[in-house]
Amino acid sequence: MIEATTFIRVRYSETDQMGYVYYGNYASYFEVGRVELFRSIGLSYKELEDDGVMMPVINLSCFYHHPARYDDLLKIVTSIPQLADGVRITFNYKIYNQNELLIHEGKTELVFVDKSRNKPCRMPKKLWEKLQNYPYLKSL
Repeated sequence: MIEATTFIRVRYSETDQMGYVYYGNYASYFEVGRVELFRSIGLSYKELEDDGVMMPVINLSCFYHHPARYDDLLKIVTSIPQLADGVRITFNYKIYNQNELLIHEGKTELVFVDKSRNKPCRMPKKLWEKLQNYPYLKSL
């Protein structure tokens, strides 16, 4: 499985009146995880965008086990469980607090879009080549 771990500290501005991380911020944490996972395999989102490929989120799901609070150190574990049809890619997320308590799980599905045509496209070749290092992925 392709997996990357990154850490983020909860900022005060990310909390709500109850002192918990506001639920909408988890989508931002997922983005941090995706960006760092790509970086860990030797490719950046910026590089894909510079090549004319965008990756909008088309589906997001979340499950909240426990709240995160201001100044918690969160560990975001991001993985690609498998490849879908070559036009979409799915990421799974597990977020732990500094006590290694699983506080949140999520999943996003993104679609590859040709920026110039604003239409779905196949996974960029350079990304596919990077993912070939992970034998569990099914061939497209």
